[in-house]
Amino acid sequence: MNTSNGRDTQTKDVGAVVNAIHILRYLAHQQEPQGAATTARATGVSPSTTFNILRTLTHEGVVRFDEHTKTYRLGLGLSELAVNLIGQSHADLIQPELDRLALNLQILIVLWRVTHDHHISMIARAIPQVPHVDVRTDSRLPELIGASGRCIAGLRNLPSDDLRRHFAALRWDNPPTFDAYLADVEKARHTGWALDDNCLYHGVSMAGSVITDQNVQPRFAISGIAIGVQQDSSSICKAGEAIHDTCQYLRRSLFPRAATPRE
Repeated sequence: MNTSNGRDTQTKDVGAVVNAIHILRYLAHQQEPQGAATTARATGVSPSTTFNILRTLTHEGVVRFDEHTKTYRLGLGLSELAVNLIGQSHADLIQPELDRLALNLQILIVLWRVTHDHHISMIARAIPQVPHVDVRTDSRLPELIGASGRCIAGLRNLPSDDLRRHFAALRWDNPPTFDAYLADVEKARHTGWALDDNCLYHGVSMAGSVITDQNVQPRFAISGIAIGVQQDSSSICKAGEAIHDTCQYLRRSLFPRAATPRE
């Protein structure tokens, strides 16, 4: 069985590789070079393992060692690894994940950019190999509408009166009551994903989640959009969970946060 980011749950991660990635992520978030002991404490990797990994990464040019201060920082060798990513847009980087979701879930998958004027704008999509609804490439919606809108509303954490005012301005084919919408927002705040079943558009079921940045602000949203009669409650919930897992994976990849010590 595969998880949403394509990793096989039946296999075991290689500990040394996982530790090396934790160390690299930690160094990437530091303004100053760090010593081996400090790095070990911050990442939760044992001091001897941290030293050996840093020494190996230094030999490979991925980390640079300062002989005078006995500290480490990222090295130019990382640019060799990232050269094929430089210059690509977020949509280009995310597209393979959209394609995988569409293939596995057999529904239309849409990537939205959250704009500064509180809308979402469609920037990419992946089309399933079954009859499907479609979305125009220039589509633009208020950020609080639909499935992903409930997730964004949860992140915005607006006072109830403000949220009610924004909700009143939204246009749905079959609008939910504000109380029902608010309950969905609260649920999305805890689960990370939400559903819209026959509300935004008649006969259409949606599942959505959000990719947040380092400040936990919504930057992108991913929606799974299906013809309602093709999806039962179980399958659309499965889609919501898979989209959320993918958003979490993309958040860690595109907007990594400072490493914290592991238990």
